[in-house]
Amino acid sequence: MKEQLANYIKSIITVTEEELVVILSYFKSLTAKKNEPLVVHGQTNQRSFFVGSGCLRIYFITEDGQEATRYLAFENNFATALCSFISNEPSLEFIQALETTELLYISSSDFYHLLEVIPAWEKFYRHYLEKAYVNNTNRLMSFLTLDATERYKQLMSINPQIIQRLPNRIVATYLNISQETLSRLKSNRY
Repeated sequence: MKEQLANYIKSIITVTEEELVVILSYFKSLTAKKNEPLVVHGQTNQRSFFVGSGCLRIYFITEDGQEATRYLAFENNFATALCSFISNEPSLEFIQALETTELLYISSSDFYHLLEVIPAWEKFYRHYLEKAYVNNTNRLMSFLTLDATERYKQLMSINPQIIQRLPNRIVATYLNISQETLSRLKSNRY
């Protein structure tokens, strides 16, 4: 899995083999069981996860007690409760493995240490932050400007594996629709 991470890193930044060895040395492996929580609300998140196989979900609980899925990370993606990771304050989000998931993770202290010792890591971090910003902005815009049918169609065109791999309950919380609406949309084969 470290080779998988190495290829991902090299697709974003240019590093020497020595720098890559140093970066990879800070990542540790972890297997999360299906439905296992990795971060819970109120816990300070001090790890950023790279998904080798499986799926992580980042979600929160709404004021009325419903789950709302903010982000889904499949293979070759990073996931973290970013606000807590950056601020070192308790997380308002949960991170959960939706499948048995093979991960590599880095602690926030090691991540920030790499920013000091490997100049290219700064560019990697900027790429990560920009990707997170664009993803979150696009999701917010979809909630404000698209109806349920349009959000479903958009998801089918952008990331169909979410609908194909995950249970309807999770997909519905990601699209911010009821499971009944999702079932109706699926049966209409949009």
